[in-house]
Amino acid sequence: MAALVWLLIPLLGVLVAVLWARWAARARTNADGASLAGYERFRTAMQPAEHPPLTITKGETDETDAEPV
Repeated sequence: MAALVWLLIPLLGVLVAVLWARWAARARTNADGASLAGYERFRTAMQPAEHPPLTITKGETDETDAEPV
């Protein structure tokens, strides 16, 4: 009976190796779609605007500059 146990050890090792090899060689999906879409949105947001930003000339005030009443 002890000899059968010693024969099962290498058999279990081979079984574990086969399972690991199948898992390691599985077909993986390429999930770059969402990442590339996010990068494209970032690039679009970082593009300079076609119109220059509005500037406040001297003498004009902005609502944020007004003193509270």
